[in-house]
Amino acid sequence: MMADAEGLLDVKRLERAATGPQIFLPDDQRLKIGVVGAGLAGLVTAMDLADAGHSVEIYETRPFIGGKVGSWVDKDGNHIEMGLHVFFGCYYNLFGIFKRLGIFEDALRLKTHTHQFVNKGGDVGALDFRMGGVGAPFNGLKAFATTSQLELGDKVANAIALATSPVVRGLVDFDGAMEDVRNLDDISFSEWFLSKGGSRGSIDRMWDPIAYALGFIDCDHISARCMLTIFQLFAVRSEASVLRMLEGSPHEYLHKPIQQYLEARGAKIFTRRKVKDLLYDTDASGAPTRMRGIVVTGPPGRDRQDETKEFDVVVAAVDVPGIQKLLPPSFKSSYDVFGNVDKLEGVPVATVQLRFDGWVTELDPSHPDRRVVDKDFSDGKAPGLDNLLYSADAEFSCFADLALASPADYYKPGEGSLLQCVLTPGDKWMPQEVDAIANATLKQVYDLFPSARDLKCTWSNVVKLNQSLYREAPGMDPFRPPQKTPVDGFYLAGSYTYQDYIDSMEGATKSGLKAAEAILDDTPALAALRRREGLEMVPVMRQEATASRNASLVGSV
Repeated sequence: MMADAEGLLDVKRLERAATGPQIFLPDDQRLKIGVVGAGLAGLVTAMDLADAGHSVEIYETRPFIGGKVGSWVDKDGNHIEMGLHVFFGCYYNLFGIFKRLGIFEDALRLKTHTHQFVNKGGDVGALDFRMGGVGAPFNGLKAFATTSQLELGDKVANAIALATSPVVRGLVDFDGAMEDVRNLDDISFSEWFLSKGGSRGSIDRMWDPIAYALGFIDCDHISARCMLTIFQLFAVRSEASVLRMLEGSPHEYLHKPIQQYLEARGAKIFTRRKVKDLLYDTDASGAPTRMRGIVVTGPPGRDRQDETKEFDVVVAAVDVPGIQKLLPPSFKSSYDVFGNVDKLEGVPVATVQLRFDGWVTELDPSHPDRRVVDKDFSDGKAPGLDNLLYSADAEFSCFADLALASPADYYKPGEGSLLQCVLTPGDKWMPQEVDAIANATLKQVYDLFPSARDLKCTWSNVVKLNQSLYREAPGMDPFRPPQKTPVDGFYLAGSYTYQDYIDSMEGATKSGLKAAEAILDDTPALAALRRREGLEMVPVMRQEATASRNASLVGSV
């Protein structure tokens, strides 16, 4: 089967992410690189650059790394997340990073090959992709044909719509089908789906919850390109629809290993350090031409002073509101690629955690209003729903019982479920008090799980993000900037940048790898420019050791 040019499908890209750039730069090409933002995109960019021998410093405003995938521990020992993080089987590049870190087997928990929907009253529907070893596209056809989430008429309409989609072409011509998908960016998924014979019932009961989980907006407002990109992968790759979740919190099972990896290669990470301005040269008209460094707040303390940091290369690895604030007016007025960034916007979202004194998702299939057993499952092995869960009957689009799904940090001995619920759309929740948000979520949990009404919520937490994922509305793709910019020595990373995938952890990873590739391609020219200016190169650091590590990685993947 043909692999697409962008590497969206080609599993060999896992190998590239797993082994790193496989080069170590000569002494006269080592540059000083500053990365603004310690989210997943910035960290992945830094990994490749540090592996190649560049000197890397990362500056992060928050007190923790990870960006929107970040997590931290509160004063009572509870692990708090910025959102719910699920790893689709088509996250090839991110899985390659896990491989490079040597944590793929230990950090990720494989879930049953189903996508489960929890409806009001405890009724559970599913897309069950299990088919005795038979893979795509047949397992997908079986999943949609047998699901109880849709009525018969909706199933027929659904089949008609998908049968006329680019997905069918993708079975024999993935590249051509992806071109068809990209050309559907100007319309919403609902417009496309209904025009092909799909039904509103399918949208309401299945596609809206999935759209909310993917992009935090519904099918009427999400680009057809976004949704069909995922369908394309599900249709042609059996593993694409398989779900994984972390063993525990993102900090412990993803970001801490990345930090250790970077520090072992000489990279430095500074938290609580806000980048306030960019330093750059301009031409006679005032247009920026060359990046020189950044202005950053000094180390936390009583006499905190802004500091100037000079770099050969600056990577802005921030989110949509971050890049909009960081870019000076001269950048936006001089180059459309920067001006277009202001046309993008983020989606508000609230993430609610609710801990209970028992197991919420122990449902008896024949009696949804009853739990499976009355005995105590305080060892953390309750027969609950250990997977990502969708709902068409609650204002949280997707949720999971982290005490079951990611127990290492989220299960507490003697206690029960820890539900993590994503409230989307989040607009109505932003001005509300956190207690009101938690109570509204709790009420809806009891509506979905009547058998849990005798359980008490013992702890809750709410995280509100006014702008999270960028809004993948119709027509927005042309405004996503590339990783390489018109300003020498200035690059962008972040899942909102163009990387032919949706805004996600995989999108962030792809953007980081593409940013690093652009920098490494330009390194000889940037180094030559530095030499002409008479500046000293970066001292060599453990060249033989790093080269040896890279060589050993090749054989281990």
